Amino acid sequence: MYIELRHLRTIRAIHQAGGLARAADMMNMTQSALSHQVAGLEDQVGMELFVRRSKPMKLSAAGIRMLRAAEKILPEITALEEEFRALQSGKTGRLHIAIQCHACFDWLFPVLELFRHAWPEVDVDIRAGLAFDSFPALLREEVDLVISSNPEPLPGIAYNALFDYHPMFIASAKNPLAEKAAIEAEDFRDQTLITYPVGRDKLDVFTELLTPAKVEPRAQRPVELTAVILMLVGSNRGVAVLPDWVLHDVKSNADYITRPLGDGTITKRLYAATREDDVAKPYIAHFLKLGRSEPVKLQRA
Repeated sequence: MYIELRHLRTIRAIHQAGGLARAADMMNMTQSALSHQVAGLEDQVGMELFVRRSKPMKLSAAGIRMLRAAEKILPEITALEEEFRALQSGKTGRLHIAIQCHACFDWLFPVLELFRHAWPEVDVDIRAGLAFDSFPALLREEVDLVISSNPEPLPGIAYNALFDYHPMFIASAKNPLAEKAAIEAEDFRDQTLITYPVGRDKLDVFTELLTPAKVEPRAQRPVELTAVILMLVGSNRGVAVLPDWVLHDVKSNADYITRPLGDGTITKRLYAATREDDVAKPYIAHFLKLGRSEPVKLQRA
């Protein structure tokens, strides 16, 4: 037995219309063509699907079974068609994000809050567990976007520049380094440096300052959360180097001082990596637009 979707639509239409003539009008076809289709379907099933002597036309026991199947299957097909139309128009999709930057949450959440209002049908998730195996995950389509300041040239991946930022030194106002106008690599030799728990190749203070100068801090203390780093720094238990967007709330706090590194020209760029084929998707393009504009507000705060 071979049943097509048009057969299920026919059964449903005749049941709703109560006869061939009205059902043919509903389906925009001739009564003869519809009658021929019903006859072919009954040949497939091997039994009558309608009690033809009744008015209005009624379903037989076999026809009722097929109607039940139609009422179950056709709404699912309709929903699937609507999903595909939405995908084609860019109204729906998936945006799973991997982050190579602990501090990015400070600007990412406000961006995602704006994004969800504009794209309620897009499934958004943050895959923190893939943070440092993220580019292979992007190629495997396990995630759809990677936030990183360390792009790795890979075929099929586009690096979309978001914004530039300055790594800034932050310490307690009681720290002796508060007297300095700028912080050099040598200043870290007698300091406990509080960092995120990642490799040194992912930390700006090492890649941009300490490693080139071959300077080691007195100690390094890994801390997971930005809020805890700031709490420890405020208690004069160590110093830190954080992106400028993180420090907008502490610049006016008398417990802290912030200083540029070196001559203040150290600049990093943050990227949103996507698969090349995804860049043109409307919701991806809108996320990139928000990711370029909203963090700047924090930098200027």
